[in-house]
Amino acid sequence: MKRSLQRHLSLMLGGTILLTCLVAAIASFALAYSEAKEFQDDMLQQIAELNSDDGFAQKTPQSSRKITLKDPESRITIIHLPGEPRPDWLAADLRSGFHTLYAGAEQQRVFIRDMPAERRTVVTQPTDARDEIAANSALHTLIPLLLLLPLLTILIMRIVRHELAPIAQLSRSLDEQSADRPQALADDGLPEEISPFVQAINRLLERVNHLIGQQRRFIADAAHELRSPLTALSVQAQNLRHAESIAVVHERLLPLQEGIERARQLTEQLLNLARTQAETSGRTEVNISLLARELIAAYLPVAEARKLDLGLEEMVPLTVCGSPEALRLIVKNALENALKYTSEGGEVTLRLRADEHDSIIEIVDDGPGIPIDEQARVFDSFYRMPDARGEGSGLGLTIAREAATRQGGTVSLHAGPEGSGLIFRYRQTHGTPDARI
Repeated sequence: MKRSLQRHLSLMLGGTILLTCLVAAIASFALAYSEAKEFQDDMLQQIAELNSDDGFAQKTPQSSRKITLKDPESRITIIHLPGEPRPDWLAADLRSGFHTLYAGAEQQRVFIRDMPAERRTVVTQPTDARDEIAANSALHTLIPLLLLLPLLTILIMRIVRHELAPIAQLSRSLDEQSADRPQALADDGLPEEISPFVQAINRLLERVNHLIGQQRRFIADAAHELRSPLTALSVQAQNLRHAESIAVVHERLLPLQEGIERARQLTEQLLNLARTQAETSGRTEVNISLLARELIAAYLPVAEARKLDLGLEEMVPLTVCGSPEALRLIVKNALENALKYTSEGGEVTLRLRADEHDSIIEIVDDGPGIPIDEQARVFDSFYRMPDARGEGSGLGLTIAREAATRQGGTVSLHAGPEGSGLIFRYRQTHGTPDARI
């Protein structure tokens, strides 16, 4: 069962208030009980004074100066000594003031007041009667608290439900969103504590919208790019069907094979891009020096066929934390582009170096280079410069940038030495594959 924030808050607040009310009730009962006991002692003392001879000397006739009070509820008894019999449990030598004595099995609270001529007024009251009166008086103080408890419980539940209502409203707003076009949530009137959460959701929705837009553009561009070679293949296949001789078949088979190879390369690059965007493989320490030697060996026949000088310049042994497949794609696509666009007799160098903070992989060529105003655009999917030579899909640098972003690094293009050629540079912070540079 999932944890309910509303139920948890209601229980916690209700429990806190219940505990507070319980402590307050105990304290109130104890204070009221103590006050009632003190009040009863004062009452015994005042009765003793009112029933003494000197207290009535100026106020009552001589025949009424001694009063005996027997209250059936408070059970107060007044004894005048020596005029009335002294009970056995009342010692003759008790000093004046308050005493607690036992009259058989019953406990008595006694107040003794001494008067002139060895006369004494004794006022007694059973302690059980006193306790009953004090308890009843103290219990009356608990009634308001007991009445408030259910009211406070209801108020707490309503307040918590009302304060958490914006969260429920936000969830309904999210559920009503269109999956392909999510919109930012309104944060007007939201509590200060919820606003950062909603703003974070809005930033996420903005990124989702951006990714959805990229996917739509990519699908449209991919469909456009695939349509052209597939149309060409269809035409070439029809031409091959109508060939009049074996020689014509062989002549028309060559462009068909080239078209199939272009379609294969484009499909492979599309799959590489999709695989890079969905990269979920774990990260490990990748020996870039070993990876570079493997790629140099793999592309050396291509370089020799184009009469290019392909070499490795390793300033430091390089190890990078990341995905081996992604790092291979980055270097491989950059190296393929350099070999494709560098003129015969040129040089292509794979350079490994590092500075204080970053590991750096560079592919340096002395080809035609890329104008500064085009260096950002060539990373877009399917974009090729108007005067680009050779066959290509415009996905190589896009794949390299996507893989670099997934690795926590950056790719960039720079003018080559003395302003000629091009430098492709991948930079990643040491030991932090998730850094953004």
